[in-house]
Amino acid sequence: QVQLVESGGGLVQPGGSLRLSCAASGTFFRPYTVGWYRQAPGKQRELVASITSTHTTNYEDSVKGRFTISRDNTKNTWYLQMNSLKPEDTAVYYCVSHIVSGSPAYWGQGTQVTVSS
Repeated sequence: QVQLVESGGGLVQPGGSLRLSCAASGTFFRPYTVGWYRQAPGKQRELVASITSTHTTNYEDSVKGRFTISRDNTKNTWYLQMNSLKPEDTAVYYCVSHIVSGSPAYWGQGTQVTVSS
C-alpha cells in the first residue's frame, strides 16, 4: 500500500554534492519518522539519517556536518542533501519510512551513489 521511490543518485567526484529525493505513494500517513539507509560494498547496512514528523534529525557520525536530511510533509517527500562527498560515501542509498525502534517498515529500491575521481 505504501511505496517509496528514490531519485538523485549518480557519479560524483570527491568534494562534490548530490541531493537524493524520496517520494511516498499510495496511502501514506505523515506523523512517522523517515530517513535514509546505505549499504557500501562488503559492509552492513547503516542508518545515515532520520527525521521525525516534527523535524527532529539524527545523523550517523561520519556524515555529521556534511549531510542534511529534510522533509516536506505536505508532499510526503523527504530529501538527503550530501555535500563534501568522500569515496567512502559510495553505497546504495535506500529511503525508508515508518521507522520504529530503529526498524523501518517500508523501503525504497535503492539508488547508487558513487564518489570517485
